[in-house]
Amino acid sequence: MPIISLAGVTKEFEQGGLFGRSAGLRAVDDVSLQVERGETLGIVGESGSGKSTLLRMVLRLLRPSSGTIEIEGRDIWSLAARDLKAFRRRIQPIFQNPASSFNPRQSIGSILSAPLEVHGIGDRRSRSGKVTVLLERVGLPGEVAGRYPHQLSGGQKQRIAIARAVILEPAIVVADEPTSALDVSVQAQVLDVFQETKRAMGLTCIFVSHNLAVIRQVSDRVAVMRHGAVVEYGPVESVFAAPQHAYTQELIAAVPDPAIFRSSTIYRNPSCA
Repeated sequence: MPIISLAGVTKEFEQGGLFGRSAGLRAVDDVSLQVERGETLGIVGESGSGKSTLLRMVLRLLRPSSGTIEIEGRDIWSLAARDLKAFRRRIQPIFQNPASSFNPRQSIGSILSAPLEVHGIGDRRSRSGKVTVLLERVGLPGEVAGRYPHQLSGGQKQRIAIARAVILEPAIVVADEPTSALDVSVQAQVLDVFQETKRAMGLTCIFVSHNLAVIRQVSDRVAVMRHGAVVEYGPVESVFAAPQHAYTQELIAAVPDPAIFRSSTIYRNPSCA
């Protein structure tokens, strides 16, 4: 059974007009997708294609206008209130700009241990130990726990965002353009951390990006979105080697450096991120 299953998911937003409400804007249009346990589904498309709206529905932050979203065999919008906390623990987000979701007055150690406190996991000593382990997993020294967000680089903040997403040992991580704000060399290192963490913890992932080279690197399957609809869907290598839809062909043709796109990894620089 797929760990994530979307069937006919549609999201319409009402639009205001001069004489009241007008026809709705269909941001996501009849999307059906499945994600198998342990794989990464990449979702790619230009701005306004519906990628982030779809992700917000999977995270149960937006209710679909129609269709169903099942995670681990359960319709997430049919969950009883008592089950929501457990659901939140099972699926965790990584955002594009982690700094916007960090409390600047909290140390990194406090930021990382907060989910453990909310879910009543461990005592102060064990939480501190887990924070240190997670920092090392994402390639940062334990002393970073005593620092504050403004003292970290963009790449370090995104590593912290990865650590925070996995500290509860979720089944699923959902990433929305997590490297788009980073320069290409730092982006490559953060993607390595993401991939290594996914493998070590056996995570299932949905990874949204407008960058085809990034999607090719991290994904097992890919869904190409345009105007809210999925226009192509399949194994990432098959889709990018022989795209069937004209829009996918246009996206690939627009890649500025085909050599980078054909490479299995994007540019790397040994400097610290």
